[in-house]
Amino acid sequence: MSTLRITLGLAAAVILAGGSAAAQQPAAATYKREVPDSLRAQAKVSEDSARGLALVRVPGGTVQALELEREHGKLIWSFDIKVGGKPGITEVNVNALDGSIVGIEHEAH
Repeated sequence: MSTLRITLGLAAAVILAGGSAAAQQPAAATYKREVPDSLRAQAKVSEDSARGLALVRVPGGTVQALELEREHGKLIWSFDIKVGGKPGITEVNVNALDGSIVGIEHEAH
């Protein structure tokens, strides 16, 4: 049981720290991505780490689209997340410099 706790703790630490050099490369995305190279070079939080943080806020969700953008002077990863069986999309914005959640908004369609 303690080995499982250690493994889970290490996994959480890797996600929060931005992962290893290999994890800095985005996984094969199955969603729409708008990630300009000029902005990606400025991000300190990887796409994979930001996606993990966003999905924690929308349990059971699936990323539909992602954009790395400057909004209100902040560099953010903006995720559109859909939960099966529920109407609308939840937008989760993750600060690309420190990993903090800077906004969550549900858009009912």
